[in-house]
Amino acid sequence: MNLFFLKALLTPSLIGLVSVAGRRWGPAVSGLLVGLPLTSGPVLLILALQNGTAFAADTARGIIFGTISVAIFCLTYAWAALRWGWPGALLASWLVFLAATALLQLAILPLALAFAICVVVAAVALALFPRVPAKEAVVVTPPMWDIPARMAVATVFVLLLTGVAPQLGPHLTGLLAPFPIFGTVLATFTHAQAGTAAALRLLRGLLVGLLSFASFFLVAGTLVVPAGILPAFVAAIIATVAVQGASQWVFARRREPRYA
Repeated sequence: MNLFFLKALLTPSLIGLVSVAGRRWGPAVSGLLVGLPLTSGPVLLILALQNGTAFAADTARGIIFGTISVAIFCLTYAWAALRWGWPGALLASWLVFLAATALLQLAILPLALAFAICVVVAAVALALFPRVPAKEAVVVTPPMWDIPARMAVATVFVLLLTGVAPQLGPHLTGLLAPFPIFGTVLATFTHAQAGTAAALRLLRGLLVGLLSFASFFLVAGTLVVPAGILPAFVAAIIATVAVQGASQWVFARRREPRYA
């Protein structure tokens, strides 16, 4: 029962905090925050408690591989958003994510190598990311149901994934764990409510945050078996905060590219 409450309470609390932060500081910061392991981190913790540390270690490796699919999702949505509304951009990015996941299911590599590939793919995605249109400044007031809807969708995802994880196995569970549920919810809401430019800023921030995201699972996956759950997750959180802080500093110093 305690584990169920952890599943039901941790995820909506995190998505709520990120949503409020996004409203306070804008879509770029929201993208950086959503790049943190706000869904996959709780999933890994629950799986470690539910299925053991060996299962969690294998899942962490799969999650790092799944981060490659997230980078491809962001890049696809961004380019599609320049031509279509949020439904078309969402459909295209989901299809690409699922196709990448299907391909990555065929490969099982060492944790460090998976992390290195993830970093390279994220860097390439940032290099290929479209410029943010300059002529768009839409200010809207989100509806009252906005944040509760985001929290509910994210919670259902965590409950479903952790429930079927033993049947899926650790590798496929890991590949699906970073499914961009936060990215999908925030990108589509932002795209629909504030326009294409705001959605692109959020997605670019999410890409920047993928390095800290992958760092969490590199550390957790390396330490969870030999050190145990608590030390592994504490070390992973420290590593994530350090990498994310450095990413935010670099992100803040770089001027966003824009169309003339």
